[in-house]
Amino acid sequence: QVQLVESGGGLVEPGGSLRLSCVRSGSVYKIIDMGWYRQAPGKEREMVATIDRDGATVYADSVKDRFTISRRNAENTVDLQMNSLKPEDTAVYYCKLFYFKDVFRQMVNWGKGTLVTVSL
Repeated sequence: QVQLVESGGGLVEPGGSLRLSCVRSGSVYKIIDMGWYRQAPGKEREMVATIDRDGATVYADSVKDRFTISRRNAENTVDLQMNSLKPEDTAVYYCKLFYFKDVFRQMVNWGKGTLVTVSL
C-alpha cells in the first residue's frame, strides 16, 4: 500500500540543475529515513543522499556541495536539488523509504525511478 513516486528527471546540460521529488502515499507508522539512490548502466546502485527523521543528512562524496536533500513534511515529499550537474551524474535515480510498518517491523520501499541525463 505504501508507494513512492519520483518526478523531475530529464535531460540537462553539464553545469545545469534539476530538482527531483519523491511523493509518498499510504500509511507509515514511523519513518526512519528517506533517501535518493542512483544506478548508471553497468554500475551498482549507490547512495546519493539520505535524510533521517531528525533532519540529519548524509551525502556521497561525489555529490557533496552540489546536491541538497530536503523534506516537505506536509506534502509527504522528499526533494533532491541537483546543481552543477556533470555527465557522471547520468543515472536512474530511485527514491528509498526506510520505515517502521508497525512497532515491530522495519520495511524498505523503492520508487520506480526517474532518469537523469546530463549531456550536451
